[in-house]
Amino acid sequence: MKEKLKEHIEKLIPLTEDEFTFILSHFSIEKYKKNDFLIQQGENVNYCYYVVSGLLKLVFNDKDGKQHIVSFAMEDWWESDFSAYFMQTKAKMSLQCIENTIVFSISLKNYQKLSTELPKMGSFFLKKSNLGHIASQNRILSFLTSNAKERYEQLLKQYPLLFQRVPKTLLASYLGVSRETLSRLSS
Repeated sequence: MKEKLKEHIEKLIPLTEDEFTFILSHFSIEKYKKNDFLIQQGENVNYCYYVVSGLLKLVFNDKDGKQHIVSFAMEDWWESDFSAYFMQTKAKMSLQCIENTIVFSISLKNYQKLSTELPKMGSFFLKKSNLGHIASQNRILSFLTSNAKERYEQLLKQYPLLFQRVPKTLLASYLGVSRETLSRLSS
């Protein structure tokens, strides 16, 4: 499992064995079962997660109890309620397993320590944050400029594996359409 984290980091920055050993000492590995919560809305957010295996959903529950899927996270992705994690506030969203999941977790204290003591990791985290920010902006633009069918086709093209792993009700929520509309779009 640790090799997956090393390969992931080395896609952006080269590492020596000693550097990776140092990096690894800042992470914990955790296993969760399907439907377990890593983060619950209203609670403290203590960790950011790198997904080794499995699938997660980041969810916002509105005041009417309606669930809105903000994002999915599968292997080789990072996820958290980043606002609450970095600002050390209560979670506005929940992070829940769709499948049995294994993650590497890192506390904010260790994230900051690692970034300071090994500057190339600060650069790595910045690059990952920038890529995540770009993806979020693209998703917002998709909602502003694309109809449901176009959003469906974009998601299918970009992440075809999601359609095999995520229940249609969750995909519909992510796309901002009803389950029935999703069925029409996928036929």
